[in-house]
Amino acid sequence: MKKIISISATLFVLIGISCGQTPKTAKQSSKFPIQKSESEWKKILSPIAFEIMVKRGTEQPYKNPYYNNHQKGIYISAATGEPLFSSDDKFESGTGWPSFTRPISNDAITTVKDNTLGMERDEVIETKTGLHLGHVFDDGPADRGGKRYCMNSAALKFIKK
Repeated sequence: MKKIISISATLFVLIGISCGQTPKTAKQSSKFPIQKSESEWKKILSPIAFEIMVKRGTEQPYKNPYYNNHQKGIYISAATGEPLFSSDDKFESGTGWPSFTRPISNDAITTVKDNTLGMERDEVIETKTGLHLGHVFDDGPADRGGKRYCMNSAALKFIKK
């Protein structure tokens, strides 16, 4: 029994590391058309969305509103309202975060290298703002392109069809 608990705890930590990251402040760049100061983002975003998107944090797995959402609709940016993902592309990844096989549009998101926590990953940011949304991995459903866009619920808002 102790061995099962130990293995379960190890898996939980590894899954958390794969989707989470060490918080750091968002870097503003002139290549993003929508730029705001931290105090401006604090007025627009909820405290958790600010922590995720601007400070590049992560929310707890299984304790977020959209990982288990099965309604039809679209997921938009909590910062800009831009459409990012569709429920048609959502799947159960078992990670505790909402996961998608692709974005609504490749122009809506950008991927950048993330070398935090001693590993190299592809961070997903919103193209218009440069704000953090989550990460993308190559372990999604093979029959749907093989990608897993592992997003933070707090970076999204859901619009039901």
